[in-house]
Amino acid sequence: MKRREFITLLGGAAATWPLAARAQQPERMRRIGVFINPVADDPVTQARLAAFVEGLQRLGWTEGRNVRIDTRWSAGNPDDTRKSAAELVALAPDVILVNGSAAAGPLLQATRTVPIVFVNVVDPVGAGFVKSLSRPDGNATGFISFEYGLSGKWLELLKEIAPRVTRAAVIRDPLTSGTGQFGAIQAVAPSFGVEVSPVDPRDAGEIERAITAFARSATGGLIVTGSSLAVVHRNLIVTLAARHKLPTVYWDRTHVTLGGLLAYGPDRIDQYRRAASYVDRILKGERPDDLPVQAPTKYELVINLKTAKALGLDVPATLLARADEVIE
Repeated sequence: MKRREFITLLGGAAATWPLAARAQQPERMRRIGVFINPVADDPVTQARLAAFVEGLQRLGWTEGRNVRIDTRWSAGNPDDTRKSAAELVALAPDVILVNGSAAAGPLLQATRTVPIVFVNVVDPVGAGFVKSLSRPDGNATGFISFEYGLSGKWLELLKEIAPRVTRAAVIRDPLTSGTGQFGAIQAVAPSFGVEVSPVDPRDAGEIERAITAFARSATGGLIVTGSSLAVVHRNLIVTLAARHKLPTVYWDRTHVTLGGLLAYGPDRIDQYRRAASYVDRILKGERPDDLPVQAPTKYELVINLKTAKALGLDVPATLLARADEVIE
């Protein structure tokens, strides 16, 4: 082979070396933190996480190949929540998915630099998580649970399924979003002829005492607003409502699958799928403060007919026709 031909061949081969080397290099491993409640073995939580992971996969992210997911759990204890938030931030994730105000607050106290995508937060502006829904102006953005106006719908549904109700106790968490939700309910209460009163329990004992005391008078019903406290103690609340024969409207379908009467609220599985798109965009270089906070696009009405029968209620046909799911 002539010297000129050899040099030409060598030059051509060298030009292909960087391409071959790049092809053999593994994909860059990104890190996603997940901060969620209530506990690791909760089937509802597992279903929501599965929807999030499925959403990531559709966008090209596969755990173990190009992304690692680190999960920490918050079971409602404030001290444990703060500790878990600090542990997750210390892992230096590229972005964190967080569920609920009770977990998002401590997480934002732990970091104002790591991008955060929240789901199931009622009032991120009032809580100080973002400056505004359209321009978050910080390291957090995400998806709100519902607008406050929806809270009035719960009282409307309570009167529709239990017309004799004239008193309603509203179980809330005033430290997160309960005040705003109660305000919306209170605003429409006169038009339905219902006297409403807030219940602000801090633990299981206070929940039981409050519901038991309220049930001593007739024509009462309950409205359970969205909060971490109501998630952690959902079995207790459903049990007490059945024991005292109190028609109860919940914000989340999970309570109805456990035996609650009726729920109206956003499709939370859908929120986790949508959150995957924001996580994807942040991993690809977008900033949280450029991504507006979004409201739910899907709501669902779920009715438990077995519970209605146990309470002696005849569910109107018009209400059944509107239901997305009826549990026999």
